[in-house]
Amino acid sequence: MTLKHSQLMLLQHINISSLRTLSVAALLVLPLYSHALPSDANQEVKLLADKATYSERTGVTSYSGNVIITQGTLKMTADNITVNLSPQRSINSAVATGSPATMQQVITREKGLAKGQANKIDYNAVTGIITLTGNAKLTQNGASFAGNVIRYSLKAGDVEATAGGNQRVELVFPPSDDNSRTSIR
Repeated sequence: MTLKHSQLMLLQHINISSLRTLSVAALLVLPLYSHALPSDANQEVKLLADKATYSERTGVTSYSGNVIITQGTLKMTADNITVNLSPQRSINSAVATGSPATMQQVITREKGLAKGQANKIDYNAVTGIITLTGNAKLTQNGASFAGNVIRYSLKAGDVEATAGGNQRVELVFPPSDDNSRTSIR
C-alpha cells in the first residue's frame, strides 16, 4: 500500500494524540479497505464446535469449545459463539468471545485478506458490520488499526476505531514501495 503525497500531508496535519475517536471520515483518506467479496453472502454457513445447544422458542444457538464459523471467505473462531436466527432460520447475528476471538475475510482479490481479533466480536449479518471490542486489532496488507473498539463494515469497507480509558487508537502503515522519492542529500 502506498500513500500519496496529499494523504501524507493530511496525516501530518492531524494531531492524532488529541483525538479520542477516529471517525470514518478521517479514515476515508486511506485506501485500506474495500468491499467484501459479494459471493460470500451466497455461500453456506458452516459451524463447528465441541458442544451446541439450540432453543426453538428463541431461535438462539450457542456453541462452545473451539468454535469455528465459516461462510465463503469469512471465518470466525472463538471459545464461544452465540447465533441469533431469524424466523426463516437464517443468521441475523453472531457474538463470539475468546482470548482472543478472531475473524478474517478476503476483501477483494486485489486487497487480499483482512484479519481481526478481540475479546468479543459482534457480527451483524443483516448490516454486514463487525464490531471488535476489547484489545481489538484489524490488519490488512501490512497496515493495522488497534484500539478498544473497532467497527468494520464488510459491505462498505468503512472502519472506525475508538480508544478506551487511557488507551489510544494506534494506526500503523507499511513503508511505501515508491522508489521515486528524492533524497535530501
